[in-house]
Amino acid sequence: MQPRHFISLLDLSASEFRALIQRAIALKNNRDVDYQPLKGQVLAMIFEKSSTRTRISFSAGMAQFGGSALFLSPRDTQLGRGEPLRDSAKVISSMVDGIMLRTHKHETVKTFAEHASVPVINGLTDLLHPCQLLADMQTYFELRGDITNKTVSWIGDGNNMCHSYINAARLLDFKLHIACPPDYQPSEKLVKAAGNHVVLFDSAFQAASQSDLIVTDVWASMGQEQEQQKRQSAFKNYQVTNRIMQQANQQALFMHCLPAHRGEEVCADVIDGSQSVIFTEAENRLHAQKALLEFLMCS
Repeated sequence: MQPRHFISLLDLSASEFRALIQRAIALKNNRDVDYQPLKGQVLAMIFEKSSTRTRISFSAGMAQFGGSALFLSPRDTQLGRGEPLRDSAKVISSMVDGIMLRTHKHETVKTFAEHASVPVINGLTDLLHPCQLLADMQTYFELRGDITNKTVSWIGDGNNMCHSYINAARLLDFKLHIACPPDYQPSEKLVKAAGNHVVLFDSAFQAASQSDLIVTDVWASMGQEQEQQKRQSAFKNYQVTNRIMQQANQQALFMHCLPAHRGEEVCADVIDGSQSVIFTEAENRLHAQKALLEFLMCS
């Protein structure tokens, strides 16, 4: 029997996505230390990119469920010495019960999933960051209820987070306004597939109009540091400011997957203000990850 993988939000049905959100909320509100559904199970965690929230949430989640997690760095394994990905996938999956990868190329995760005999989780690639969307949507549902027919505004880079918001809009049926500089637009293929769920704007100010949730990310992600100066110039009109937030609905929330650069993609008054829920969002990585691990490894 083929294992169930989580490479993209689109690996879930809309009902499964909602069920994961509700399960994450339940696990958060009713932690039972005696509930250990993954007792004796091991999750291999492969990191080509450094991490705080992803590493801690998966490690803590496995421990709280009675299992354990192995941190694997390419520097310390044959992954960094040219061993074929398909061989690594077969070998690692023969010894563990699940694999989570946080890497650069999306093809790396897809190749692992193709050849692994256990569930494979996309902890982040340059194309998608689906685990973060589980936590973001959990946060919105907790604080504002169902997001169906609401408006979300993405302001900044059309990156992996933006792509995952596009997929979330399709599954949960909300409207996504996207404002990006001309040279930093999201994938045309993903935008087209989302149909009328996505609207592109030239202006961050216009994109934020009547929004229920404003989201952004750093202007230069890991591996793009050499582009910092160029990106600062390109994104100067895409900072989330108080003026941007005032365009949104009065009860609108602000989210950021962190780490954040105050004074760049978001001003300090917004990220540290009353509408910001970044730390609830960050904590929810743990609960959303636990719901995902249970869903994939207990079925």
